[in-house]
Amino acid sequence: MPEWRPLRRSRRYRRGEEAPSQTPAPEHSMDPRSDEDVPLADRPLIDTAIYRDGHRTATPVSLAQTYRELPRQDRAMAWIGLYRPAEDELLAAAEEFDLHKLAVEDAIVAHQRPKLERYGDTLFVVLRAARYLDEAEEVSFSELHLFIGPNFVLTVRHGLAPDLAAVRQRMEDDPELLARGPEAVLYAVLDSVVDGYAPVIAGLQNDIDEIETEVFGADPHVSRRIYELSREVIEFQRATRPLLGMLQSLEAGFEKYGIDEELQRYLRDVADHVTTVAERVDGFRQMLDSILTVNATLVTQAQNEEMKNMTQASYAQNEEIKRISSWAAILFAPTLIGTVYGMNFDTMPELHWAFGYPFAIALMAAVCLALYAVFKRRDWL
Repeated sequence: MPEWRPLRRSRRYRRGEEAPSQTPAPEHSMDPRSDEDVPLADRPLIDTAIYRDGHRTATPVSLAQTYRELPRQDRAMAWIGLYRPAEDELLAAAEEFDLHKLAVEDAIVAHQRPKLERYGDTLFVVLRAARYLDEAEEVSFSELHLFIGPNFVLTVRHGLAPDLAAVRQRMEDDPELLARGPEAVLYAVLDSVVDGYAPVIAGLQNDIDEIETEVFGADPHVSRRIYELSREVIEFQRATRPLLGMLQSLEAGFEKYGIDEELQRYLRDVADHVTTVAERVDGFRQMLDSILTVNATLVTQAQNEEMKNMTQASYAQNEEIKRISSWAAILFAPTLIGTVYGMNFDTMPELHWAFGYPFAIALMAAVCLALYAVFKRRDWL
């Protein structure tokens, strides 16, 4: 196998993701010193703590201090929170906790689909959190990576969601749950991510209701909105659908890895919520497909009606043209005869005939009547 080299973080972000921020949303107070003044190994973290029996026993301010403090406490657990960490910071954590190089590479590069992988006694989990932005009426996605080991939890955020500060506070307020170990932290993070899907579901449902109104209101821009919303629903489905398989994998390993029975109940509850979310998202896709079909049908009907109106207008116009042309032809005949006999020549037929003038008038009338009869028979008049 070729030598593994860590990849640099990609600076390309998908539609809806938060752009990289210069100052991350803090989970904990930051060291006032700048990064340039602090050695790499001692740079402050977003938040890190060491817990024993569900209670915080230490609050290190750097990775190095966390590594030194954790072995000193028996039956303790470290919970380290990183926000868009530098590659060197993540590699230092990987070396300390013996993280698998493939999982570390995924965490550095990001842009992964939700998944759950086990490397020895370490669990690697990728989650995609979602937020509904009311002003933009779109869904914003962010990525979260978790490394769950026997005595540590390492979270790596690549976006503003979920609010891990609130998750940490919730766990610290419930020492009995936190004392159940790193798997309890995994449950709390999963629960927070899944709970964050509820406002997204409500926002998408509201958008679909508005689109239904616009479709039957003949809004000319509704097709584009249906397409954009369909893309968001598909991306949301990609974020939620894999969670079903992930939770099934966790449930399959309950007995093998000795997961606490109470935690099993909590995780099954999360699985129930994920199932509900997945069903709603599937329903959204079907509704949008139906709306798109109805919109296409209405557009076709409108086009057919417009074509019908244009055809009727064209037919009416043709009828008018036929009438005008008929009368023009009828009037052209006497004009032609009168024009010929109006020429100043002496040697013209019947010029000096006593009945020449009545004959010319009669000829004009006969030609006009003949043309009128022809056009009338053809329904031009």
